[in-house]
Parts: sequence; structure tokens; C-alpha cells
Amino acid sequence: ALQGPERMSYLLFKPLGPEELPTLKELTTSEICRVWAATSGYIQRQLLQKTAVEIGIGTFALVPAHATVAEDTILPVERPVFKPCKFLKKFYHLKCAKTEIPDETPTVQLDFGQIAAEIHFRREIVERCIHETLLFFSGALRDNKEVEFSFK
Repeated sequence: ALQGPERMSYLLFKPLGPEELPTLKELTTSEICRVWAATSGYIQRQLLQKTAVEIGIGTFALVPAHATVAEDTILPVERPVFKPCKFLKKFYHLKCAKTEIPDETPTVQLDFGQIAAEIHFRREIVERCIHETLLFFSGALRDNKEVEFSFK
């Protein structure tokens, strides 16, 4: 799990060199997509169990919201959100909607072993692929590039 000092590794003071992304260079686009599809599925399953998932650069969670279903009917619902970690927001000067994840929400890290087993990849490959993709994403933030990182 990416905790403590490793989290700081997503705060980039200089541009990324290709030598810092060896796994992404080895994998095909299709393989990288398989890793992220399985990661997305893992996050979705955790959210369905009302558990938040911390991925190094922030947390996916469900937050309470209200949906208007008729003129006078409002239903309480939950909506999925991504809350970037405060270090990332501060370091890259990100403007984000203020989101409060309920205190009682349990939080887990990504289970690289489970994600790897699902797609028949080695655990280390999955972990490095995710880590390097997040590094690449941080590099795009650092360089003020427009990035789209979509999850199912």
C-alpha cells in the first residue's frame, strides 16, 4: 500500500524521465487498460460495500446527496466522488469542489493481489503499473496538461 513517504513520490519537482516508468514501457496499451479496468472493478465493489478506497493520490468514496425525483419529492442518495489528497491539491494548486467523506466510512488501500488474480497478472506488475500510471498522471498535473482519467 502506498503510505507515508511513498505518497510524497507523487509530488514531482522535476519532469518525469522515461526511466521512471519502466513497467508502462514494457506493457501494451491493452494490458495497462486491463489493469485499470480490474482496478476500477475493485473500487466499484468496495463502494457498493460502503467502503472508501485510497489510491495514493486521493480517495474514492460515496457521499450523501439528494436527488429530486418529482416536483416535491427529494430522495436521499449516495454519489461516488474522488477526493484528491490534501498534499496533491496544495502542491499542484488544484481547485476542487469541497467534499467531505463521512467520518464513519471505512477506508481500504488497493488490494493489488486481488486485482492481479482477477486478470492473471503478477502482483508486482499490477502494483508497478498503477504506481507508474499515477506518477504519469502527476507529471501531467505538474506540466499543467489537461488530463482525463476515467473510471467505469
